Amino acid sequence: MEAADHEVLSVREQLFHERVRECIISTLLFATLYILCHIALTHFKKPAEFTTADDEDATVNKIALELCTFTLAVALGAVLLLPFSIISNEVLLSLPRNYYIQWLNGSLIHGLWNLVFLFSNLSLIFLMPFAYFFTESEGFAGSKKGVLARVYETVVMLMLLTLLVLGMVWVASAIVDNNKASRESLYDFWEYYLPYLYSCISFLGVLLLLVCTPLGLARMFSVTGKLLVKPRLLEDLEEQLHCSAFEEAALTRRICNPTSCWLPLDMELLHRQVLALQTQRVLLEKRRKASAWQRNLGYPLAMLCLLVLTGLSVLIVAIHILELLIDEAAMPRGMQGASLGQVSFSKLGSFGAVVQVVLIFYLMVSSVVGFYSSPLFWGLRPRWHDTAMTQIIGNCVCLLVLSSALPVFSRTLGLTRLDLLGDFGRFNWLGNFYIVFLYNAAFAGLTTLCLVKTFTAAVRAELIRAFAHPASSAGLDRLPLPVSGFPRASRKTQHQ
Repeated sequence: MEAADHEVLSVREQLFHERVRECIISTLLFATLYILCHIALTHFKKPAEFTTADDEDATVNKIALELCTFTLAVALGAVLLLPFSIISNEVLLSLPRNYYIQWLNGSLIHGLWNLVFLFSNLSLIFLMPFAYFFTESEGFAGSKKGVLARVYETVVMLMLLTLLVLGMVWVASAIVDNNKASRESLYDFWEYYLPYLYSCISFLGVLLLLVCTPLGLARMFSVTGKLLVKPRLLEDLEEQLHCSAFEEAALTRRICNPTSCWLPLDMELLHRQVLALQTQRVLLEKRRKASAWQRNLGYPLAMLCLLVLTGLSVLIVAIHILELLIDEAAMPRGMQGASLGQVSFSKLGSFGAVVQVVLIFYLMVSSVVGFYSSPLFWGLRPRWHDTAMTQIIGNCVCLLVLSSALPVFSRTLGLTRLDLLGDFGRFNWLGNFYIVFLYNAAFAGLTTLCLVKTFTAAVRAELIRAFAHPASSAGLDRLPLPVSGFPRASRKTQHQ
């Protein structure tokens, strides 16, 4: 009897130590993400909002910034969730009995998925609305001014918003699934209401990824082209430098001799143009000093990698569409009791797992590029040391919606065979064949269309600009050539 009791105690003690170890690891991971996100937001925030003469506003902005940092850390954790699980599974397969990776187990990974799901709900439904209302609040009329008065007003607004959203979800549930059991289940706030609401938000995030990712995949080519040095066949850096120098000299002459012009000049605009030309000339100098390997090998390899990754993504989605028509097991669903480290989630083993991780990161970066490139969200683009607090809140909310939908997005497209862990697999629409099939078909069609249109248009424009219009390629058509400080005449005057 004593031996049995001792064995039970040893098992409980072992479980306790495992839970403590998992808590420590999760805390360290989240603390690292929190520090990185805090550094990033510190470089984008507007310093004037945190050093104002009103200490109350500065305190409110600091509290809102900490809430945004927490939300952004959760978003970054959601991005790393699926790649970390795939790599962990391959490590457990390769080194099943290694002493140094005993901390890496299925319980830890399941716990991380559940924590990300919980914190995503908390951030989207409570923290971010609280941060927005907190920054916009002033306290109730007649009450004593202060941070506490703003907290009271924010809590009241948040409660009213919760009641409004609860009523909307209730109405939506009654329309979609009109039965007594479904309506009564909404009374269970934690087990049904929050997961159902997060399912709707995740569905909107997946739809947003469907729109932004193809657009971002097309924009990646132009963005990469601006960051890298193109071969001399596509641009002439010497002529661009001469053109920039001539244009800068012409504008400087206008600024130094403003009285020689009959027409009034906007001196502030001229100074901004000179600064822009100086910045452009510095960038051109750096590109001219680039080595021949960077000019002739870096740009083609980068474009080839982008083309291969995009084409591979479309190919995997096309294969997944065929699997959906043939095998029901290809549908995304939650993992039921299965543990990691038993079988590889890629048919190509570790190499295939690495390819999956690269594709997931590539699509996430493309979706962010497409999100900020779309006209609808252009105004949310953060600026260095010039981003307002409300704009930071909006960016954190959008990034959290995109990142928390990434695991569902990747599994729905068949980019990985890793089933959704935790509560991510409880979404009802994941079991609808028509939604999943149409989503895959739409992604493959939109990506192919954007890729063909953008790639062929870019190549055609570069070739025409380089061979048919060499002056335009060098930028000589934009060169102002004023005589004795007079402004250039318009095209209509020149024709007359």
